[in-house]
Amino acid sequence: MRPQQPPQAVIDLAEGVAKRAAAAILLAAGLGLLAIWAGLSGRVTGGQGAGIAVAVVGGVLVLIGLTGALLWRMITRPRSLVIDQAGLRWHDPRGNPWQVAWPELAGVALSRTVNRNPTKVAPSAMVRLDLFPADPGFRRRHPEMEPLWEFHRVHAGYRVPFGEVLDRDGLVPRLDHALRTFAGPRYRGVRDEGCTVGLT
Repeated sequence: MRPQQPPQAVIDLAEGVAKRAAAAILLAAGLGLLAIWAGLSGRVTGGQGAGIAVAVVGGVLVLIGLTGALLWRMITRPRSLVIDQAGLRWHDPRGNPWQVAWPELAGVALSRTVNRNPTKVAPSAMVRLDLFPADPGFRRRHPEMEPLWEFHRVHAGYRVPFGEVLDRDGLVPRLDHALRTFAGPRYRGVRDEGCTVGLT
């Protein structure tokens, strides 16, 4: 009797994004409109100059909210990473899907940069998946992954950014467990790339 294979790991990267994006858009637009109203109606102390400055800041906030609304479909598009016995599959219906078999990779790692900003209510980190090809022909076989080649400081490899992730989302432990289960000795673990007080 063959041993039962562990089930594939499906990491849904769009989970909860719509709620967080909607909250951020509404907050930016709401505060912006309030600032514009306060600045133009003379409800700001410090004279006309202060009122104009507050109105300008409000305009910037409204612009941020409008930009988020215009990019809504891109921000909230479904995206997932599937990790199984065969390899890695990136599902992105409105982006660049790709698929990589384990023998094509010499190494796989997770990297994170922790956000130590004291104003943050919840701890977070920028999380990335780093893939290192096993042979020089990898780039030729996977032109769909070219935008990820040596992206954001990774050398001789690909970096797949997952964005800023809250600790409570548990993304790093889930990815770490899946890669330990399926990637075998090519998995290099979680690499901490320091911390920052303002993630970009």
